[in-house]
Amino acid sequence: MTFVIVLIGWVFSLCLHEFAHAFVAYQGGDYTVKDKGYLTFNPLKYTHPVYSLLLPLLFLMMGGIGLPGGAVYIERWRLRGRGWETAVSLAGPFANAFLALVLGLILRLIPVDSTGIWPGLAFLALLQVTAVVLNLIPLPPFDGYGALEPHLPMDLRMNIARMGSLLIWIVILALWRVRFISDLFWSLVFFLAQVVGVPLQLAVLGFDQFLFWQ
Repeated sequence: MTFVIVLIGWVFSLCLHEFAHAFVAYQGGDYTVKDKGYLTFNPLKYTHPVYSLLLPLLFLMMGGIGLPGGAVYIERWRLRGRGWETAVSLAGPFANAFLALVLGLILRLIPVDSTGIWPGLAFLALLQVTAVVLNLIPLPPFDGYGALEPHLPMDLRMNIARMGSLLIWIVILALWRVRFISDLFWSLVFFLAQVVGVPLQLAVLGFDQFLFWQ
């Protein structure tokens, strides 16, 4: 049951994350997102073979980190200014934060135990928090960098662009191989999870049940 709850919930959160990007982009002037079918909750519209399948699965298997893996192609030159570019990038993580708050509120107000749907919901809520923290890292391809990029000097943006997709693998290696960075990441995640009302022991149980084959 936990595996199904987390899987369905994560697909929904993926759609919500990408819908938020597209919705804000539409408000900001990129009306092409409607023609591309992004103003929908159809996960097939957001699927990318690497970012939607490989990387999210890798992050979940290696440590229960939620990586929204969809891909919406925003024509940023259509947006009405750098402020809208920043808003578009931040919309996705804010959608995950909103979902974490809703789940945390449910887990806080309703008596829960270690049976039924509750471990799965707690783990799903924790995944939302990890998605927020991870996506706000100010390096490409994360949304944190997308929020900063319009305000950076062009030469700096070009230098960062040259590193391309290497940066995400550097982040992955740092999270799993550099103890200080890993501890900092999880300390922040657990702190924020407790703030929004996620019972950590129940979330850990949900993680164990999600990886039922281990």
